[in-house]
Amino acid sequence: MKYFIAADHAGIKIKEYVKELFVNKGHEVIDLGTNTNDRVDYPDFASKLCRELIKNEGSKGILICGTGLGMSMAANKFEGIRAALCHNEYSAQMAREHNDANVLCLGERVCGLGMINSIINSWESAKFQEGRHTKRVSKINALYMSCS
Repeated sequence: MKYFIAADHAGIKIKEYVKELFVNKGHEVIDLGTNTNDRVDYPDFASKLCRELIKNEGSKGILICGTGLGMSMAANKFEGIRAALCHNEYSAQMAREHNDANVLCLGERVCGLGMINSIINSWESAKFQEGRHTKRVSKINALYMSCS
């Protein structure tokens, strides 16, 4: 599986940890930054990741900031992106099984490494259940409205 990963300055430590987890599992990981503690704007990195995800059908993304809130809000502005902010294993599992989330958002200031590991394992191992959820995901996708 190909994963794109990006973070703002408040998510660098977790980004490096998550990147290593996925590489150790044999996945391809494309790091889109940031790689310094210099203050940056999370929408820029959410945008960069979402644009790559849209171009690379079937890939998934991980976005990290201090809380995960800003990244999830920015990512969900993109057509075809279903970004889920998860702070526990159950929400990560449901994000994949019921909502076919293709982007996982995490908060470095909210979750410790142990919880991050559990969230990643739950999200990665869960599969979209389709069935009644397919219609609902189609309705989510149809909500996108272009303002341009």
